[in-house]
Amino acid sequence: MPESSNIEIAHKLAEHRDSESPKESWQDLVIEILEAVLLGVVAVATAWSAYNAAKWDGHEAELYGRASTLRIEADELVTAGGQQRLLDVSTFNTWIQARNEGRDELAALYVRRFSNEFKVAFDAWLKTNPFSNPTAPPGPSFMPEYRNPQILQGAVVNHEASRIFDEGTAARKQSEE
Repeated sequence: MPESSNIEIAHKLAEHRDSESPKESWQDLVIEILEAVLLGVVAVATAWSAYNAAKWDGHEAELYGRASTLRIEADELVTAGGQQRLLDVSTFNTWIQARNEGRDELAALYVRRFSNEFKVAFDAWLKTNPFSNPTAPPGPSFMPEYRNPQILQGAVVNHEASRIFDEGTAARKQSEE
């Protein structure tokens, strides 16, 4: 119940009291007691409503905070995954160059420096005969076998952040109600 309603009720009751005759009967006494009880109920209902709104506001803030923390974690994972992917692609490009120059030892060194996930995709890419097959993917990072665990984990964490954020929005609506 809005606080302004409490004030209006109190004013109405005070007006009623002021307009009464100076003589009080037992009915007037009963009415005063009922007025006091009614005001008490209104005060308790207002306090209860405020308490619940504050509780839901706190829950909303907690959920939004958790969602923000998860978004940061997801961004860190995706960034690290992107950096790993960039390192793999850069190392792959230097492998191509060493291979084309006939520097087999150097090319083998670059292959050893691939991440495990990229190495799986690289081996699958080589099986497509990429140097003679015009329909072969342009590189291992385009192979379905290539999975970057940090980027994948970042997507999972980001999805969880979205779910928790939606819970926070629901808590805000509950608080407003």
